[in-house]
Amino acid sequence: MKQHARWMKFLFSFVALTALSAGLVGQPALAHEELVLDRAPIVEGDKASLQRGARAFANYCQNCHSAQYLRYSRLTDIGLSEEEIKANLMFSSEKIGDTMTVALDKADAKAWFGNPPPDLSVEARVRGADWLYSYLRGFYKDSSRPTGWNNTVYHNVGMPHVLYELQGVQEMSGEEGAQSLKVVHPGKLSPAEYNQFTADLVNYLVWMAEPAKATRIQIGVLAIFFCVVAFFVTLALKKEFWKDIH
Repeated sequence: MKQHARWMKFLFSFVALTALSAGLVGQPALAHEELVLDRAPIVEGDKASLQRGARAFANYCQNCHSAQYLRYSRLTDIGLSEEEIKANLMFSSEKIGDTMTVALDKADAKAWFGNPPPDLSVEARVRGADWLYSYLRGFYKDSSRPTGWNNTVYHNVGMPHVLYELQGVQEMSGEEGAQSLKVVHPGKLSPAEYNQFTADLVNYLVWMAEPAKATRIQIGVLAIFFCVVAFFVTLALKKEFWKDIH
């Protein structure tokens, strides 16, 4: 009876722990399902897109956001020469082997934005391409916010809309529950051009989060192929060694 009681207690604890874990894991999943994201129209490995995205990152993002886990020299993987990297993507004091850091002081950033801008080295792995694409296109004017901007994906965001000159100024229109964004002051780029600009930037962020992804996949495929071949070779050897016994 005591052994039976111990097993029942163990089973009850296991079920309770499983239910608790499912509840904890399910919370963010439900929140994520409520957020409708646009599909990021990116093509991983498109070097022309990656080069445009690297230029956009250096010109518009790297003033505040670092990428401390990526070295400038790694940009040669997307088809840029060291001379092109030095001329277009680096400051005069930096070296090709340096990581992508910023001069923005964290204390100043916290005072201006509420929190220091996050490092973007692996942001695409944390958020996902669709989230980043929707976020970059989801800024709208909001006078109630300290920066004057809000975002449909990240509500009450502390980051100002640094790309507003390109996209233009959007405002939220419509009744509550059926609201949508509307451009009230056009930017330098047309909507299609801005979508392509953000797609290139997101494509670069995805690549930057895991530059060795293509190599890793290639090595993985070769390893699986080797294991399959080795399996059949081993099976043939096993049959040869045991044929006289059977």
